[in-house]
Amino acid sequence: MSRFVQLHLLTSYPPANLNRDDLGRPKTAMMGGQPRLRVSSQSLKRAWRTSEVFADSLKGHVGTRTKEMGVEVFKALRDQGVAKKDALDWTKSIAEQFGKLKSLSAGEKKSLNDLEDDEKLKLELKEVEIEQLAHFSPEERQLIDELVTVLVERKSKPEKEELALLRNQHTAADIALFGRMLASKPLFNTEAAAQVAHAVSVHPVVVEDDFFTAVDDLNSGEDDAGAAHLGETEFAAGLFYLYLCIDKALLVKNLSDNEELANKTLAALIESAATVSPSGKQNSFASRARASYILCETGNQQPRSLSVAFLKPVSGADMLDSAIKQLGLTVKNMEEVYGKCADHRSSLNAVTAEGSLSAVIQCAAEA
Repeated sequence: MSRFVQLHLLTSYPPANLNRDDLGRPKTAMMGGQPRLRVSSQSLKRAWRTSEVFADSLKGHVGTRTKEMGVEVFKALRDQGVAKKDALDWTKSIAEQFGKLKSLSAGEKKSLNDLEDDEKLKLELKEVEIEQLAHFSPEERQLIDELVTVLVERKSKPEKEELALLRNQHTAADIALFGRMLASKPLFNTEAAAQVAHAVSVHPVVVEDDFFTAVDDLNSGEDDAGAAHLGETEFAAGLFYLYLCIDKALLVKNLSDNEELANKTLAALIESAATVSPSGKQNSFASRARASYILCETGNQQPRSLSVAFLKPVSGADMLDSAIKQLGLTVKNMEEVYGKCADHRSSLNAVTAEGSLSAVIQCAAEA
């Protein structure tokens, strides 16, 4: 089995604001001395792992990332008739297995007796939430559900051995790919098998402003020169280069040595990366796109990004064709000086109708 699967994608987005900074502007980066559009790896990974493509391909093998599992446990206990005090106590015992629980401030504790029941419960439930996001595998969620059932039937708090809910061995594809960090339980951390770069445009960009108005349907007569709302949003268009590197050996290990599931996970990741767009401002721009070009490489050689191909910005009328040629030239030149950089390759070119997504996925599966 080849250790590494590397993916290089070129995807063209029309005017869009897929991934915003703290000011609401499209994210950018300086590269080759020129400003480029950027979509963060965090934005991309979230779009992929929460997509229908990922969920449909990996039914039963996708985890849940939340701070609020304790709230769900409390509701389940209460729905089955457990008294509120017991439900809160038992829930805290379960939730704290996955991280440090939030605590009420002195002022919040003091105000509890003055609140109506609904507001009081809302504040009390804060103490069953964990401070950091935790990623729960399907196996861990099942253990939690089973423990809730046992506690309801037994009508007593969980025993110490029943609270051993965390698992090193699991089949959560998203945890296996993107990792998990539990600050308070580092023994159950998972090292990510997939490394995802920030997508960067292969050419310089200028972020533009779109001024817009919203008109009141019931107050839009000829004498009304004003609008009900005025605003502006920033946007830009770009052809992006994206690089992914997957340590397949680690992926198989993370999935309890299930190579079949690892290949299904790789297939779901590749299809998601090729077809799923980040959700930012999609209602305003409908900037859905599929990768126009994909190169898959497999082998045991040390991985390398091909971003150097675009240090000199691509220009000209046929930017996509130029970018594909520049990638190919970079691969060729790298192998001239370093020797063989991959054992097998497969590519897809949607413009010239060469290759296919299934062939790229097959290349990764055979690694």
